[in-house]
Amino acid sequence: MIQPFVPIALTIAGSDSGGGAGIQADLRTFAFHRVHGTSALTCITAQNTIGVTRVDALPPEAIAAQIEAVVQDIGVQAVKTGMLLNQAIIATVADRAVELALPNLVIDPVMVSRTGAQLIDDAAVSTLRDRLVPLATILTPNRYEAQMLSGLEIDSLNTMQAAAEKIRSLGAKAVLVKGGGMQGELRGVDVWFDGDRMEVLRTETVNTNDTHGTGCTLAAAIAANLAQGKDALTATRAAKTYVTHALHYSLRIGQGQGPVGHFFPLLEVNR
Repeated sequence: MIQPFVPIALTIAGSDSGGGAGIQADLRTFAFHRVHGTSALTCITAQNTIGVTRVDALPPEAIAAQIEAVVQDIGVQAVKTGMLLNQAIIATVADRAVELALPNLVIDPVMVSRTGAQLIDDAAVSTLRDRLVPLATILTPNRYEAQMLSGLEIDSLNTMQAAAEKIRSLGAKAVLVKGGGMQGELRGVDVWFDGDRMEVLRTETVNTNDTHGTGCTLAAAIAANLAQGKDALTATRAAKTYVTHALHYSLRIGQGQGPVGHFFPLLEVNR
């Protein structure tokens, strides 16, 4: 029997021992989209629904070797980056992205949490902005990351749009400024800009405290849809719809913030 073509996606990100974000979320998201998931691990975290207690970075050489092993044998149709942790890792990923001509690169910058806490140091931020952002097919900063990259205070739809324009001037083909950290009617409203189209993307607001991994999941879903051959804006719209469904089936596990329900069709069977 002739086997059908299966798209391949690669996630370059950290491990979340609680299973809600990072590599674990990305691979589940790829599987949901019938995309074979491959991975290059950048760091290992000890975390659960309450918080992170330890982070260990892998050597840049080990990260480069993982990327090369996947691309040189299996090949990939799309790539998603998540937590890259430090300047050396970011530079390594940028080098491999250029040398291996990594396609459909979706960059979740993971510089600042949705609460505004900076996650990487200033040197790493500078390297990400100058070396990795210009390689992005789609860049997906949250409100605070967009503020850092644009130099603008974001407190309205107009400033989200202005930030998207400024960030795209850094070299990314398209920018999605996420509104998950916004308040009121802008909560969950995202702004898309690709140099030609400025789109305001709205989905319903899902009232749940269990939202761990939404940023990772959105970027991975965009990459999965790109791997399937969708154009960038269509892939982004489809990814937002997927995340909205997953939020409806978020998991009430642990004592803190649970993850979204990546495999919600299976959860529907039990409801």
